[in-house]
Amino acid sequence: MFFLTTAIDYTNGSPHIGHAYEKVLADVIARYRRLRGDEVYFLTGVDQHGQKVQQTAEKEGVSPADFVARTTGKFTALWEKLGVNYDGWAATTDERHKACVRSILTSLKNQGQLYKKSHSGHYSVRQEQFLQDRDRDEAGNFGPEWGEVVEIEEENWYFKLSDHTDWLKSFIESDPAVIIPSFRKSELLNALEKNSGIDLCISRPKERLQWGIEFPFDPNYVTYVWFDALINYISFAGYHAAADSGLPDFDEIWSNRPIHIIGKDILIPAHGIYWLCMLHAMGFSDAQMPRLLVHGFWNSRGGDKMSKSTGNIVDPDLLADQFSTEAVRYYLVRDIVTGKDSDFDMDRLVMLFNTELANELGNLCNRALNMSQRFTGGILHHGGPLTEDDTALQASLTQSIHDYQLAMDEFEISKGLEALSRHIVHCNQYAERMKPWELNKNPENHQRLATVLYHLAESVAHASVLLSPILPDAAAKLAAQINLPSLTTLKLADLHWGLLPDGHLIEKPLPIFPRIITEKP
Repeated sequence: MFFLTTAIDYTNGSPHIGHAYEKVLADVIARYRRLRGDEVYFLTGVDQHGQKVQQTAEKEGVSPADFVARTTGKFTALWEKLGVNYDGWAATTDERHKACVRSILTSLKNQGQLYKKSHSGHYSVRQEQFLQDRDRDEAGNFGPEWGEVVEIEEENWYFKLSDHTDWLKSFIESDPAVIIPSFRKSELLNALEKNSGIDLCISRPKERLQWGIEFPFDPNYVTYVWFDALINYISFAGYHAAADSGLPDFDEIWSNRPIHIIGKDILIPAHGIYWLCMLHAMGFSDAQMPRLLVHGFWNSRGGDKMSKSTGNIVDPDLLADQFSTEAVRYYLVRDIVTGKDSDFDMDRLVMLFNTELANELGNLCNRALNMSQRFTGGILHHGGPLTEDDTALQASLTQSIHDYQLAMDEFEISKGLEALSRHIVHCNQYAERMKPWELNKNPENHQRLATVLYHLAESVAHASVLLSPILPDAAAKLAAQINLPSLTTLKLADLHWGLLPDGHLIEKPLPIFPRIITEKP
């Protein structure tokens, strides 16, 4: 089982381009792994508790439950619009999740991993956590990233995080696969040094926060939102679930190391420190620890960080309305290197779609399908003897499939699409050299014409398969025109030269990737 999760979205705001990228990336990976032949379970969802949610709901004069239900609807509607097809949905207000959190709290307390103490210090309302001196800037101040900072003195429950940090340091240093990309490991190890000897406050008194999961052994407290939210990765995978819960079988889901897709901003400390230590305390072995696929940020053009205050947030919902779901999905995974930041550029979105899809792939489809309809009545034949150009085109396809799989296996979607694009360009160059429109003028070239048209159509068939994880709807339309009904059952290992048999009949082509026309200023 290939178990894939994304970070669940905090329902104290609206979905933005970063949310959309993460979900599309996960959807592409899940679809690719199915194409690869894996059984896949893709889990995503929403984080609905916390002080910020409670405060925002109070300002709007609604209950927290009504507020998160309304906000959750924005996320689910966008995922449907963008074609994000998940198998499991996590919502932290779900009673099954609450039961799992309480079970884990009770178990950790019984193991002596939780204790209660008083603490006074600075508290970030935005991040919902106590701050340390290490969180101050060089001038000794708490930076703007912490938002409002107040001084609080109160009693809370703590998790013995410090019991597990030595193990975590050794584990991260010895496991080459735990953090993807690997350059993030040094950041995590440096953060571990700073967190040495510090335990994690995992409760909030009900007198200032009621919107959370109540402690099973101390009803005066609710669970800290990060401790609650992180558990969704196992609660909705069936951990500690009743047999009739409707959740998956946990042992099956967690049979291989899961992949958690997260933004770089929540690697430290939440996922890289808190979560792995929590799992270790629960008894998860090193071999059961999830791998963290850490993606970068979409910044505004020029490298500036997107924020509501500067008004440069990109709304993926409006973007899909303006340019199409296909254009948005393609751009989000084509113009960013997994793990690194990228500048969002509307001009590049249009350019990449028009160049690689409308022009290159669209041109290949037009040549392969239109000319086959016009010159051979839509019937494909293998043709006559092969030339060096023909065998070179076949070799190009073989190499592209190899490079595509190598990149996609390493979650490098952009490189996978580059590999596909290289073959599409090769095909169009081949068509320019072979000139099937000229070959058709002489009946003696019938066999040669058939060979050329078959090579183009066969390449379109393979392209529809390789494109299916990224643009499933467009790939299905392409496969329908090439009359490849097996698209939904074909696996990567099934790809070979000769997908289309001799005498294969193709359908009449229709434009699938219409050029994006933008108004010039």
